Amino acid sequence: MNKFLLVVFLSLSASLTVTSQTSEFIERQGQVTFFSYTSVENIQATNNQVLSLFNPESQEIAVKILMRAFVFKKTLMREHFNESYIESDLYPNAIFNGKIIGFDPSDSEPQTRIIQGEFTLKNVTKAIDIKANITKTNDGYTIKGSLDVMIDDYNIKVPPLLSPNISKKIEVMFNFNCAPYEK
Repeated sequence: MNKFLLVVFLSLSASLTVTSQTSEFIERQGQVTFFSYTSVENIQATNNQVLSLFNPESQEIAVKILMRAFVFKKTLMREHFNESYIESDLYPNAIFNGKIIGFDPSDSEPQTRIIQGEFTLKNVTKAIDIKANITKTNDGYTIKGSLDVMIDDYNIKVPPLLSPNISKKIEVMFNFNCAPYEK
């Protein structure tokens, strides 16, 4: 697992523009939760194995989500998610790379900002804007927010028989407690 995190970190850190004078922050066990409401059954899953890198000086953030790490209330939901909808064997990760617009690293007050970037799921990359709350803590930053993901945008196919059971819009929430990354 540690080898995996090292490889993930190295690949994500390559996407951040970092100079030797800036500080980097990392969250190795960030949380991403999604929720889908339908009249038949609500679907919710949580993933606590999300890697996030944040550079307050450059305002850049990168996130890597291991898709198989989502935990569902029912085993069958997890199976359908990984095998039929997300196809986790073919597309094991979702990736976000973005920049927090107007973020001031010297401000100790909580800041609500827009993160503009690109989200890749199932090899489909879309430009997205995410509203997030960023709070400077004693030893790092907390970054929380949510976004809506439209399943049609990412080629997530739902069989017609099951379409009443799956919402076309999935609410995704995230919470990262980034601490200083020591090289």
